[in-house]
Amino acid sequence: MNKTRADYFTKARRVISGGVNSPVRAWKSVGGNPVFVSHAKGSKIYDVSGKEYIDYVLSWGPMILGHAHREVIKAIINSAKNGTSFGAPTEVETRMARLISSALPSIELLRMTSSGTEAAMTAIRLARGVTGRNLIVKFDGCYHGHSDSLLTKAGSGLATFGIPDSPGVPEELARQTLSLPYNDINVLEKIINQYGSQIAAVIVEPVAGNMGVVPPRGGFLEKLRKLTSLKGIVLIFDEVITGFRFTFGGYQNLIGIRPDLTCLGKIIGGGMPVGAVGGKKEIMEKLAPTGDIYQAGTLSGNPLAMSAGIATLNVLKTKKDAFPDLDKKTDRLCTDLENLFAENGFAVCINRVHSMFTVFFQKGPVYDLNTAQKSDKKMFARFFHGMLKNGVWLAPSQYEAGFISFAHTEKDINKTIDACSKTLRNLRRAH
Repeated sequence: MNKTRADYFTKARRVISGGVNSPVRAWKSVGGNPVFVSHAKGSKIYDVSGKEYIDYVLSWGPMILGHAHREVIKAIINSAKNGTSFGAPTEVETRMARLISSALPSIELLRMTSSGTEAAMTAIRLARGVTGRNLIVKFDGCYHGHSDSLLTKAGSGLATFGIPDSPGVPEELARQTLSLPYNDINVLEKIINQYGSQIAAVIVEPVAGNMGVVPPRGGFLEKLRKLTSLKGIVLIFDEVITGFRFTFGGYQNLIGIRPDLTCLGKIIGGGMPVGAVGGKKEIMEKLAPTGDIYQAGTLSGNPLAMSAGIATLNVLKTKKDAFPDLDKKTDRLCTDLENLFAENGFAVCINRVHSMFTVFFQKGPVYDLNTAQKSDKKMFARFFHGMLKNGVWLAPSQYEAGFISFAHTEKDINKTIDACSKTLRNLRRAH
């Protein structure tokens, strides 16, 4: 008897909390039972029944070279032959650190972690430790992992002290985080002028990717850098998503802004669990063992992850001049999608930054969390399932980013446009 998605999900829920190991995989925002994946190659991902999908999730961003890239797989296999973990320094960690710091001039020293969440958590601890201050500023809709200091949401005002975004986060800790509207320069200036002497750090996704793709408005990040420098506040760029996605380096390279600390993850691990925090030498030297701010991790700098990361970055280094082609490919996809939606009478706003994009089911513009939340989530869910049926794998949430890899071909783009055309025709009939 052939198993259905429901069969696999029921079986998983018996032994895994919620049936998944990360909440969005449960498809609660789009409904239905999640697809269980068997394998992936290049731009394609395959479910346990063998059905093929063009993948625009790419493991939530890391697979910029496509799935199962030959050089990355080779590096992992060769590394595994020598052992999977040592709990001791390895030369491969140094090579990885050199590669990253050569690509991001703001990173003078770095520390590897096992996830982006750990990297952000460490950056916050460092900022508090070196400044002796407690307050943290973040922006509504930006996600920096699930550590307690950052798992907060805005209250009712324009700029408010955070309130817990999850049971288990103490209110006392959440109140140490100020939550501001993204892209609002006036509120930013007001809050930093008012609380500057108490603020340890401002952490920001320079291109927001967790309320859907929302680019920074002109002058926003420049003003943020100026204000934090004036007040002695540590500026943290969370480039877990954007690091090595738009260029060989970070978004900071493209805009000419140097943060004090940078968080990385995803692409730098080539699909393996990884994270990194790096920045100014005088800050990074405060970490133990040279300093007294503690951070540790048994699997930090894991040789498999380092080998996969080095292989990925080395391939990307050879593709420095090909990033504009990735940009053009994404632009073509988004332009053709916009035209299809218009032809079929659907109001959408497609935000794109280089090879990241989100289709918001509303007229737009979308420039912060409040405007993103005006999207028609029910219509998105119907679109998601229609595209899935037609062989296109999108993120199962209105508020996530889509990604294109170097493995995506013009044929993939054409098939995606065709799938969208079929999906919209069906939605129009049902509407």
